[in-house]
Amino acid sequence: MAFGSIPGFRKRTAATTSPEANAHKESPQPSIEDPATLKRGTRTRRNAIVVSCFCYLVAVVFLILVEIGNTKGTRVLGDIYFFKLDLSDILPQAVPTTLTLQNSIARTLGLHDFYQVGLWNFCEGYNTDGITHCSTPTNLYWFNPIEILLSELFSGASIALPSEVNDILTILRIASNIMFGFFLTGLLLDFVLIFLSPIVLYSRWWSLPLSLLAFIGTLLVLIASALGTAMSLIFKYALTSQTELNVNADVGTKMFAFMWIATGFTLLAFIIHAGLGCCCTSRRDIRTGRKGVKKLNQTAAAEKEKKGLNLPKFGKKTEASG
Repeated sequence: MAFGSIPGFRKRTAATTSPEANAHKESPQPSIEDPATLKRGTRTRRNAIVVSCFCYLVAVVFLILVEIGNTKGTRVLGDIYFFKLDLSDILPQAVPTTLTLQNSIARTLGLHDFYQVGLWNFCEGYNTDGITHCSTPTNLYWFNPIEILLSELFSGASIALPSEVNDILTILRIASNIMFGFFLTGLLLDFVLIFLSPIVLYSRWWSLPLSLLAFIGTLLVLIASALGTAMSLIFKYALTSQTELNVNADVGTKMFAFMWIATGFTLLAFIIHAGLGCCCTSRRDIRTGRKGVKKLNQTAAAEKEKKGLNLPKFGKKTEASG
């Protein structure tokens, strides 16, 4: 039996794959448990937390300066005060004939040339000698000018303080006590938040309690700064309203700058914390696949292509048999 020619069979050519498929095979999806993946995916959130911690640190530094200002008569601390009374040229209401004229009218009457008020105490001194004495720091301190001045006046001497001073003494005491407590509490909260803020990196759920603490700290520092500003300006107006008394009052520029800088940085840190509650990918978002995984995959593929890892493969060209 004669066999005919056996028909030739074509060699099956290997299935060609597209570059996208090769790239998919050669670029495995990054593991969500990989530390490098988590670090890359939470980069924005981590940077925001670092900024908030820096803001809290700056606020703490300036709040400490507010707290320790005027506690001692040194060159640095002695320049940090809420307001300063200048009585060197005060005009007395009555003067005993036995008094001897000194360098200033205030010294002649037994008073000091100036009195300056801080958060914990007051300091007094003379224009020629500087600060000579600071009272003992006291909790919930408030400055009572009538009590202090009347206790230092020589016997027979008297001064006529404006009636507005008597009217604001109760307000001054309440405002001073509130300001004292709010500044101290705000300082403690800002200090604690420096170390608690990194917790927000792990989950956005942590942003809620920390944002609440940040809001309370911001509110306390803001109210305390507003009270300190208002109290100093009102006291200055009350003492200088009676021109015939010839008393000058100045507000402390450094104290005002320190407490409002602290307020600004505390407010900025709170805004960042509030934003982290709804923005920026957390580690929990990546692990649960809720957010950031697609972007991570795209970023990983782009980085590998940039490094030249996804080179196309060229297959062997086959000859078609007839």
